[in-house]
Amino acid sequence: MTPEKPFWERKTLEEMTPAEWESLCDGCARCCLFKLEDEDTGEIFFTNVVCRYLDQGACRCTQYERRSILVPDCVKVTPEVAKENWLPDTCAYRLLAEGKPLPDWHPLRTGTAQSVWDAGICVAGMAVSELEVEPEELEEHLIHWDDLA
Repeated sequence: MTPEKPFWERKTLEEMTPAEWESLCDGCARCCLFKLEDEDTGEIFFTNVVCRYLDQGACRCTQYERRSILVPDCVKVTPEVAKENWLPDTCAYRLLAEGKPLPDWHPLRTGTAQSVWDAGICVAGMAVSELEVEPEELEEHLIHWDDLA
């Protein structure tokens, strides 16, 4: 008998239960980084500036349940949003929306959240709080994903 494929390989994003959906988040916090968009091209550029509510030691939002109220610009990830280019290219939501597999370091594959840290994917230790940066200084904080490794 062939073992059943894991849920992320046999379900669409729309078919997942809330628990399955939440388990896709690897806890890297890259989505919490401020982004700038080129108005002419629509290209998204990431900065090393992170939301004030991110606990950088744990790479988790301290106000997760209230984030949309406290930060109106905080976008809730949905299957539709997962198809947009503002999520990092390592994000499970984006990868699955693009028909790609989860990376080997993803906690659903390894069984441990530590694998994200071991792979150098999370923003811990490289980000600065938005409280330390003036909005007009954001362009000075642009990063490339290679800078995070």
